[in-house]
Amino acid sequence: MSRFKNKIAVITGGASGIGKAAVELFGVEGASVCIWDVNEVLGKELEILLSEKGLHTKFYKVNTANFQEVEKATAEIISATGRIDILINNAGITRDASLQKMTAEQWQQVMDVNLTGVFNCTKAISPFMIQNNYGRIINTSSIIGLYGNYGQTNYAATKAGVIGLTKTWARELGKYNITVNTVAPGFIATDMIATIPEKVIASMKDKVPLKKLGTPSDVANVYAFLASDEAQFVSGATISVDGGLTI
Repeated sequence: MSRFKNKIAVITGGASGIGKAAVELFGVEGASVCIWDVNEVLGKELEILLSEKGLHTKFYKVNTANFQEVEKATAEIISATGRIDILINNAGITRDASLQKMTAEQWQQVMDVNLTGVFNCTKAISPFMIQNNYGRIINTSSIIGLYGNYGQTNYAATKAGVIGLTKTWARELGKYNITVNTVAPGFIATDMIATIPEKVIASMKDKVPLKKLGTPSDVANVYAFLASDEAQFVSGATISVDGGLTI
């Protein structure tokens, strides 16, 4: 498969979970994938693992909440390749607490990564997409951004904000042949799920019409569709990947 042959992709939060699945899929599909993550150990391990399989991947330690780090990594990639074709703003964190218990620090930490980080990466990379008159930008929201959730004031605000960014950028960047879309995952079986009691997981599954959790690959496959030529006329959309949970 080679949907992304000769394409340069940046995937944030690419060292684990949904991001890791996306890195693997885009690599298999022929892209040169730049893994941006703060976890140097996992990022380097993934780079080595996929490189040994013959895939083109390179890890960059990047805190997306820090604009200087984002600019530096972007400059390195542009210097080496001349362009960035695909940006997947996948990095995100949670710092859950009810409104009365949430600290200002918890609020700001989630804002910095989940919303400002998306702005930083797109701000740094989009000028090069404009120069090349081509780009695919995919932002990761959540069903929480669509419907809210108890104890996730900060997370819900950022994920709703990402949808607003997407719609605005789709309007601004469309004339440069750049599409901008959002993916909103539901209950996905990532490593974080492993810490949740089985009873709770069973309850989560029961709420989903398909009666199961999604996998990181389920989300990565939608990223790939939106980044492909098959989705060249899709922009400003929010696609839920939730097994029908939100219907």
